Amino acid sequence: QVQLVESGGGLVQAGGSLRLSCAASGSSFRLNAVGWYRQAPGKQRELVAAITSGGSTNYAGSVKGRFTISRDNAKNTVYLQMNSLKPEDTAVYYCNASVVTRHQDLEVWGQGTLVTVSS
Repeated sequence: QVQLVESGGGLVQAGGSLRLSCAASGSSFRLNAVGWYRQAPGKQRELVAAITSGGSTNYAGSVKGRFTISRDNAKNTVYLQMNSLKPEDTAVYYCNASVVTRHQDLEVWGQGTLVTVSS
């Protein structure tokens, strides 16, 4: 079984920065593409940024130029550096990963981490 654990959320003032981490754990797995999603109260979950196993990235228009997704394959961890945060970035942030194990391909979600940006 593979698990994803997000960390790094918290309360920050507008204009500030946070770095989120998504750490994968388990046995005999390979982490492929990983995405960061967010869900604000009363809104649908949306893709914020994604990174392939080869390091190619893409971003939602609303965060392009402010957020950076990266990965450390040796640590099975994906990061989301968030700069110039705005109140509208307030949401629960989730990571989602495509995982290959010995027996199957899986899609795994983390439990989420809350980011609150005050004005």
